Parts: sequence; C-alpha cells; structure tokens
Amino acid sequence: MPHDNSSEPIWSVGLMTGTVLDGNIDVALLRTDGDTIERFGAYTLAPYPQSIRDTLEDTLNQARAWNFEGPEPAIFAAAEEALTRAQSAAVLDLVEQAGLTPAEIGMIGFHGQSVLHRAPQPGRIGATRQLGNGALMRELTGIRTAYDFRSADVRAGGQGAPLAALYHRALLRLLDARDGKTAVLNLGGVANITYWDGADQLIAFDTGPANAPINDFVKSLGLGDMDHNGEIALRGRVDEERLARLLTHPYLSAPYPKSLDRFDFLATMAEGLNAEDGAATLTAFTTGAVGKALDLLPQRPERLIVCGGGRHNPAIMAMLETRANVEAIPAEAVGWRGDAVEAECFALLAVRVLRGLPISFPTTTGAPHALTGGLLAA
Repeated sequence: MPHDNSSEPIWSVGLMTGTVLDGNIDVALLRTDGDTIERFGAYTLAPYPQSIRDTLEDTLNQARAWNFEGPEPAIFAAAEEALTRAQSAAVLDLVEQAGLTPAEIGMIGFHGQSVLHRAPQPGRIGATRQLGNGALMRELTGIRTAYDFRSADVRAGGQGAPLAALYHRALLRLLDARDGKTAVLNLGGVANITYWDGADQLIAFDTGPANAPINDFVKSLGLGDMDHNGEIALRGRVDEERLARLLTHPYLSAPYPKSLDRFDFLATMAEGLNAEDGAATLTAFTTGAVGKALDLLPQRPERLIVCGGGRHNPAIMAMLETRANVEAIPAEAVGWRGDAVEAECFALLAVRVLRGLPISFPTTTGAPHALTGGLLAA
C-alpha cells in the first residue's frame, strides 16, 4: 500500500455519523500532519434525506437480529451504497463552500455507519461492522479515502474503540493542558473519556452509556426523540435506590481498555418509572458511570471538557458536577467546536492512515501493540 511519508500538514475532510441516528452527517475540514492541528477548516452538518434515515434505522434493527451469525442481511449493501453516495456529495459540497477544490484536499477520513460492535471477551475476539464503501467514495470525489478504521484493531484482539484519543491529545496540546488535570469526555450514544498525562501516557475507554438510553426512553413514551435541554430530567427525582443498584454493574469497575455497543445499556433501566423520574435516573446513571471511570485513571482529573451532543443537555452537565464530582465545561468554552470534534478526529486519523502511523494502542483499544489500521482507497 503506498504510504505518503512526508510530514507536511495537508487538508483532510473527516466524516462521522454517530450511533444516535440524528439524521446528520458531520463533515469537517482540518489541516493536519496526523499528529498536530495546524488549522481548523469549514464544518457543516449535512442532513440525510429521510429515506436514508429510514433505511439506516431498519439496517440497525436487522444488524442486531443478525448479530454476526450467518450471511449479512441484504439491506447492508443497499444502505452502504446510499450512505456512501450521500456522504460523498456532502464532502464535495463542503469543499466547494470552503472555496477549495477536490485537488487541494489530501485525504478523506470516512468513518461509515457503525451497525454492530461486539467487544472482545476472554477467549473470544470481538467483531465490528461499519458500512461505508471507501473505493466508491474515492471514485465519486476524486480524493484519496481512508475507511474501515476499526476492523484491523478488532482482528488483532483490540476493542476497536474508542479511536478519538489521538485527536483529543492534539486538542489538549493546543491548550497546553499537560498536567493530567484536564480530560476530554465525549457524550454520544455511548460516553468515552481520554486522559493524557502530557507525556507518554494516553488512556481512553468507554465509560458507560450517554444519550442512547435517555433518547430511547423518551422515544418509547412518545415524548419526542430526545430529552431536549434536559427538561424532562430536570423536573424529575432520581430513584436513588435503583441508581445505586445500577452503578454496581460490573462493566463500570472493570479495568480499561474496554468498550461498549450502543445497545449494551438500555432504556429498560428506567422501567416502571414515570417520564421525569426515569429521565432523571438515566441521566444520573450516565454521570455516575463517568465518576466511576474517573476513579480508574492514574490521576483523577479535576476538569472535563465535554464534546458530543450530551454537552447541550443541562441536566447531564449539572449532574457531572454533583454525581461525578468534577468540573465540566462544554468544548466551546475552550474554543473547540464541540459538534465537529468527531468528524475532525477522522480527518486526523485519515492522514495517519495515509502515512502509515498507528491509530490504536494498548492503552486506548487494548491492541496488543501500537497498530496501524484503516483501509486506503488511493
């Protein structure tokens, strides 16, 4: 595979669609050498057409039923082509809006849609499936494309997640936050944390669920697709007894590296509670799980910079202070673009794939050693 060994920064486009189907493709431009950030470029949320959202919803349901047993559901191929075409169009639109041409873009980092992720167990390697046809994207955009970032790590016995640690480290470098007192928390469907001691120690793992169970709970009651502004949770009372029981879940005290699927913790944790108390209890669980994660780190961070959709939820942000006992500030407070971080991350990782640099480590995914990954459609 031809690698580009230069270390000059290049423009790279990163793409991310989360496990929470909010119907948006995050697209971000970043100028990077794969290690540091030279410049933030344009960023946008490109909405998926409803037809693709419906297909993806159906695909996720079929993926869970399939569960890596037997032939893949036929819908995977259709969904993969549709989302690759939609995301390729989104890339070209953003590049044009930014006043650039495809020829000026060195790489695309195409995460694809995670449809199923199974963490490794003792004696059994994990499994992961992201839909995304990198060769088709290369053809449609004319830009070299890195894709399928997780499979090599999983095949080697790693967790395949989280992959954001290198990018979070680049962001912490920009702030000169090198004392281990500031960590990065990403709140998507699942929550993950990155800890960096300013030198060689880079640790990342999934702390527990984030928005997924809360969203699913609110949806199941017909109250919309999420707890907007934490309004439902803020009106509720936490069922402390139930919460204490939930916080004894073995995952939360297990040593890292560790990762979760979006469906490992479900809305059924709030079964039998009314909307307000259920949302409050699930929110307290998410934040309590973060607190337990902080206790596992070599040094307990004093401050979390929060990225991902969960930072918009005042109930989560308030409970991080009270339940996780940590100062929590949104990414914007330090000049980051909280909605763009995940897409920017894959822009940086794409440049690492191009240059043959490792993207996962024993302390981030549990890979046996520093591992390169991703496929390159050059």
